[in-house]
Order: sequence, then structure tokens, then C-alpha cells
Amino acid sequence: MDNKKEKVFLHIVLITGVIFTLIPFIWMFLTSVKTLGESIQVPPVIFPSEFKWSNYKDVMATMPFMKFYYNTIAYTVVRTIGQIIFCSMAAYAFARIEFPFRNTIFLLLLAVLMVPGQIFLLPQYMIIQKLGLLNTLSGLIIPGLFSSFGTFLMRQFFMTLPKELEEAAIIDGCNHFQIYYKIMLPLVKPGIVALIIITALASWNQLMWPLIVNTSTDKMTLSAGLAALSGQHGTDYPLAMAGAILGVLPMLIMFIIFQKKFIEGMASTGIK
Repeated sequence: MDNKKEKVFLHIVLITGVIFTLIPFIWMFLTSVKTLGESIQVPPVIFPSEFKWSNYKDVMATMPFMKFYYNTIAYTVVRTIGQIIFCSMAAYAFARIEFPFRNTIFLLLLAVLMVPGQIFLLPQYMIIQKLGLLNTLSGLIIPGLFSSFGTFLMRQFFMTLPKELEEAAIIDGCNHFQIYYKIMLPLVKPGIVALIIITALASWNQLMWPLIVNTSTDKMTLSAGLAALSGQHGTDYPLAMAGAILGVLPMLIMFIIFQKKFIEGMASTGIK
């Protein structure tokens, strides 16, 4: 296969991938502007007879969407900042500071990654309950301020930095915190960007923990609030899909604005 045929084949594969990726989003959008009858019709109707834009107005009137946005943004931003601070500090210690049982403790930390996250839900819930933080934003946020994955990811970036930088800083009189904050942290920006992307996406879309720890509508995130649209005796699919579109929209806008940073961050994660 010559170079030209390889490029044509590659483009066909990529276009096919894009089409299959976009189909669920297109279907979600088309369902969001259908009537309830059209959304459950068999055989399925692809295009609505008339675009029912009022579904977006109706879903915002059905639930406190602005409050959900506020809770989700607060939940996402604070968790992301917390992971950058705590995970990078722990990662620096594991990568650059010699202390007893360092490798053993790090292996135990990595072992946590092998355990399904659902196993931690009950103990976390009991701790939050004992602290009296159920139905509060603090109860939502605190368990996600640190993660084993974030520590592992940042440690890989710190490990790549030359030891000479650290030795030169020690000769100049810097302590470990100054070396971490002033010298090492600015050099691992790609790792920080990758951690921001991964944590922000996971926090924005997380459903299980917000659903368990909160029963108050005022403290719900978007994902938990949208789950409430699924009724026991039936679901209004056009309203649910309109809500889903509104929930996805902020992350989509963020991706479009910071597309270059996102791609660079994820690519550098793969290199490590």
C-alpha cells in the first residue's frame, strides 16, 4: 500500500470514527426537540415533525437548573483545585524525598487503584454521616480532594526532572517546600493540565456519590438532578434529553475554548 492509499484509508477510518462518535449526540439533540409521542414511537422517528424548542424552557421550569449549575461548578472547581494541591504535594514527596518505607507506602497507594470505587462508598458515607455533612456541599466535595491516581500521575512527571535542579536549589538554601513550589511545580505544567482535565470531567459527570450523599434538591448536582427526571412509571425522554444537552453544554464550550491545552495535556500523559 503506497503513501497516498494509506492516507485515504486513514481518513476513511477517522471519518467513520467521528460519525459513530457524533451519532449519540445528534440523536440526543433530535430527541430533545421531539414531542413525547414521537420520542417513543415504533418504528423510531428520526426527525421531529416540528422542532419543539419549548422542551428546553419546560425542563428549566421543572427543576432549579441554575442551582444545579452552581452546585456542579463548585463541586468540580474545588475538587480539581484540591487534587492539584494535595496530589502534587504527595507526588513530590514520593518522587523526590527519601523516607523510610517510601516504596512500600507508594505500592500500597497504588493497590487502592485495583479496588473498585463502589467498595469505598459505604465507609465514605458513614464518615460523612458521622461528621454531620450529609446534604451539604462539603460532604460532596471532601472525599474527592485527593486521589491515588492523581498522585501516581503527578509522580511520573516529577520523576522525569533532573536531580541537578534539586541539588542546585539545596545549595542555594531552599528547603523541600520551596523546591516543590518554586522550581518543580512550574516544570510539570503538562501533568497539572492532564490532572485538571481528568478530574474536572470525572467530577462534572459523577453520579453515584452526589446521588447517595444528597437527598436535598438544593444541594444536587446536574447529573443527580437529571437522574430525578427518570420517573418510576415512565420517563419524559424529550425533557430528559433537553436537560442532558444543557448539562453537557458548559463542558463542550470549555473544550472548544481550551482544545489545544486539552490535547497537549492528554498527549503528554500518554508519553509518561
